[in-house]
Formats: sequence, C-alpha cells, structure tokens
Amino acid sequence: MRYDTKIAIVVRENLAPWQKLNVASFLAGGLVGVSPELAGEPYRDGSGRFYGPLIRQPVLIFAATGEQLRQVLKRAQDRGVRPHLYTSELFSTGNDIDNRAAVAAVPTAELDLVGLGLHAERKEIDKIVKGLALHG
Repeated sequence: MRYDTKIAIVVRENLAPWQKLNVASFLAGGLVGVSPELAGEPYRDGSGRFYGPLIRQPVLIFAATGEQLRQVLKRAQDRGVRPHLYTSELFSTGNDIDNRAAVAAVPTAELDLVGLGLHAERKEIDKIVKGLALHG
C-alpha cells in the first residue's frame, strides 16, 4: 500500500544509542498525538488476545549532523510543515512542563536540535529531507 503522506524522523547521528531511541520514540508519539489518524487498528493474535495499535504506515528514520538538522528545520518551516522537535536540553528534564520551558528559553537559531519529526505529503517530506541518508 502506498500512502499519500510520509513520516520522517531525523535524529542527530552522534547521539548515544539510548538517546537515539528515546528521541525517535518521543517524536513518533508526538506525531500520533497531533494526527490521531496515524494510529492503526488494534491487533489480535490467533488466540483472540488483543494488543494496542501501531502507527499505520512506515516511519523513515534519517541520520543527520547538527547543521543538517537546522537545514531540515528551515526547509520544513519554509514549506509550512510544522515539525516536532527534540533538543539536547530535554535529556535533562523529567516532564512535559519542563521540556516546553527548556525549548521556550532558546531562540530558534540557537536550538540545539537532536531530532525532528515530520508528517506531510510525500513530495514535501522528500524535499525537506533531501540529501539525508536513512539511519543505519
């Protein structure tokens, strides 16, 4: 099945493995939070037991440098795509209120981006992440 939209998560390449997983998880959750239609239907196994739904379409995860993340942010904003972001400061906070305060304290040009989550039309996402390689 080919979807009209694309989900892309861009993660800074020099993070520790646990940080990369943490960033990707938070960003995916944020994407579904703002676009509930991204969640599929619950699963049921052959014994009739139910499980929670997953995101209904593939999530592409790209690696980027800090400079590439800034470029992706600018491209997204220039195209009217509202990104979800994760900054390095969020590794030291413990809740959503402190997370939002940490981001609010820093001007856009000075954000220490470690991840961005994007969901938009396929062509838009392709243009925004152009030049990035899938995370390996």
